Amino acid sequence: MQGTNYTDIEETVAGIKRQHNILEQIGINPEERYGYKVIEPLMQLRKPAVRDVSKALGLPEEIYTRPPFPGPALAARVIGKVTPKRVQIVRQATYIVEEELSDTGAFQYLAILHEDKVTGVRGSKRDYGLQIEVRCWDSKDAKTGVATRLPYDILDALAQRITTEVPGVVSVTYNITKKPPSTIEAI
Repeated sequence: MQGTNYTDIEETVAGIKRQHNILEQIGINPEERYGYKVIEPLMQLRKPAVRDVSKALGLPEEIYTRPPFPGPALAARVIGKVTPKRVQIVRQATYIVEEELSDTGAFQYLAILHEDKVTGVRGSKRDYGLQIEVRCWDSKDAKTGVATRLPYDILDALAQRITTEVPGVVSVTYNITKKPPSTIEAI
């Protein structure tokens, strides 16, 4: 059983993104290929309706109000080679982002680890390190979205915490591009 929703299908069929959880919609029969049947009880609903169903079922509020999370887990938020170390870095940054932005009322917020290193400075010395991109979205359906207009003090706190608490990170950026042309998740 998986949480495929209508936006996942729509984006995959339109060729916008290949969602991890779309099989039959792109011509793969999971029963023939992998030996199991996929049950997708939410595939005709968008994310807000999924939250309504969760609430009606009596699930805890922290479950149905939490930001969407990618099925392939944090590997989907690592641009470039995915290694245990790089997943740990994005996990630490994600924890900070979720902690700092949980009260914003945003639809979704996340941290992305970029592949390329950037120049930074630590202790008066050059530090060629990692870059974390923060995305925070206002959206009703995940089909379109705009960057949440976060106050500068929140952005500053995010950058300070991530560059201090996550080893190797020297740069934090905030993505302000609308969806479309951007997407909510990086990959």
